[in-house]
Amino acid sequence: MPAKSKAQQRAAGAALSAKRGETKVKELKGASKSMYDSMSEKELDEMASTPRKGKPDHVD
Repeated sequence: MPAKSKAQQRAAGAALSAKRGETKVKELKGASKSMYDSMSEKELDEMASTPRKGKPDHVD
């Protein structure tokens, strides 16, 4: 599932980093914490690796 906005992509990247043990889980907040709990590493990787070109900063 590709990211729909740059903010969603950043949150997925933060959650992916925690899943891989590169950052601490307790440092996650908001959407990234929710993504960490509910998505697999593969799903997070797909979302974080979406091309940024043409993506809005936020989606309602």
